[in-house]
Amino acid sequence: MKEGDKVSLIIGKESPLGFSVLINEEREGLLYHNEIFQELTEGQKIDGYIKKIREDERIDVALQAQKFKQVIDSISQRILKELDTSEGILDLTDKSSPEEIKSRLQMSKKNFKKAIGNLYKQKLIKIDDNSIYLLKK
Repeated sequence: MKEGDKVSLIIGKESPLGFSVLINEEREGLLYHNEIFQELTEGQKIDGYIKKIREDERIDVALQAQKFKQVIDSISQRILKELDTSEGILDLTDKSSPEEIKSRLQMSKKNFKKAIGNLYKQKLIKIDDNSIYLLKK
């Protein structure tokens, strides 16, 4: 069992964090409330995905595939690499045209905006009206 795998879940008891689940009738895991977008009942069987296997071997699961996060992480890394090779400054922002973003970075404006939002939240970049700046740690 690894992160991203599709698994069979049996919903267990609800706690303040979410629902305990039985994964593939073998291991216990946790489905957090913020990963739930439907009504669930104890004993319900449902498909899910391994979201994270923690260092302590505890398993977090989700009801939706986590590939989107992997795509945004990959795009974020490409933007960081571009910033690295351009002396920490990229003259693109969320106001740049889709054509310019696609031409320079080979990605959609939608994914670009999500990736720079991700990097900004991680405090890895600064954004002004004209450019993105790599923050030194």
